[in-house]
Amino acid sequence: MAGKIAFLTLGCKLNYAETSTYERGFLAQGLEVVPWEASADVYLVNTCSVTERAEKKCRNVIRKMHRIAPGAKLVVTGCYAELRKEELKSIEGVSLVFGAREKNRVVPETLALLRPEEKTPETQADSDANFLSAYSTGERTRSFLKIQDGCNNGCAYCIVPFARGVSRNIPIADVLEQARQIAGTGIREIVLTGVNTGDFGRTTGESFLDLLKRLEEVEGIARYRISSIEPNLLTEEIVDWMASGTKFQPHFHIPLQSGSDDVLERVGRRYTTDFFAERIAYVRSKMDPVPGDRLKPYVFFGIDVIAGLPGETEAAFEQTYSFLKDRIKPAFLHVFPYSRRPGTRAAAWKDQVKDAAKTERVARLEALSDELHAAFVTANRGRREQVLWESDCKDGRMGGYTGNYIRLERPFNASVINTIEDVIL
Repeated sequence: MAGKIAFLTLGCKLNYAETSTYERGFLAQGLEVVPWEASADVYLVNTCSVTERAEKKCRNVIRKMHRIAPGAKLVVTGCYAELRKEELKSIEGVSLVFGAREKNRVVPETLALLRPEEKTPETQADSDANFLSAYSTGERTRSFLKIQDGCNNGCAYCIVPFARGVSRNIPIADVLEQARQIAGTGIREIVLTGVNTGDFGRTTGESFLDLLKRLEEVEGIARYRISSIEPNLLTEEIVDWMASGTKFQPHFHIPLQSGSDDVLERVGRRYTTDFFAERIAYVRSKMDPVPGDRLKPYVFFGIDVIAGLPGETEAAFEQTYSFLKDRIKPAFLHVFPYSRRPGTRAAAWKDQVKDAAKTERVARLEALSDELHAAFVTANRGRREQVLWESDCKDGRMGGYTGNYIRLERPFNASVINTIEDVIL
């Protein structure tokens, strides 16, 4: 029996990288991968639990798949599966549930479910030390490569360490081997991803900078990006090296969460607003164009912000808004309303912000993001960049991203897919 399997992935790029790895594992065992709309023997749902809304979406997707294919097996994995295993097992149609720390069991035990006549292979015992090496496939131009998992920071609002476990990583040699595999598929760009990406090396005694330098040597990969990095882990040494002329692009995704020092200290963030601003200024001093240079592009900063953290007064929110608008001036804001996660310290705090206030604050920050992004694009007009053209086609046009993450479009031309072109923005 070959069998057909379909995948649905919710949440972060880390989940997408892991789903792609499961897919390659099932293909190697003779299963046929089909779209979720098709009739499959098993549906694998990779879940997210970062917010209450994400959990609700996971439940709805699982129930929908059972309605669509009542005779199929449903296998659920990911962060929600780690935190709410018994709840998921009680949902009609669910056959197997694997928590986020049981990733190495997903393929062998799902195969055993489909092929009960075969002996179930031995799998690793569950522990925080388990690490599923993973990278995404399916896009012709870009791959998300997992280099790290888990987090030791213990921020008061965050459920992720409960689901993903402690910070850990694979050795540099293993990352390099996966990067070479990615290059062998013809993909030109790799995005390094993890729960706390810059914490790479904690379990192997290696350094994040050493990893970056070794990746620079991998043939076939033209560009790298770092998906997200804490401001205190983006060291001056890393910035200096990246700015020296490397494959790493002038594009940074950095979590701020709040522009109020009181809020930052209370929730356990490991920096102040002054430190954050100084680190952004240092990157710009090394990578932005010097005065008079009208061609070099500006660095892209995407900043994470949580609206309505417990204790965030109106004055504290205004500090965040002004800090972003007047002092940091990033290219984009990733805005999230605070979601109360059971089991976290912040969930028990009495000074929760009302939903109406969170909604209003999110709207203001999203409007500010639009304003900041428009200003960033305008500032880069007339400057020289390189765009990696992607294979998507809509209304006869195709898109791609510059090194500093500005999306461009052009008439569709199949011959330029996965090529890098010099452009004047």
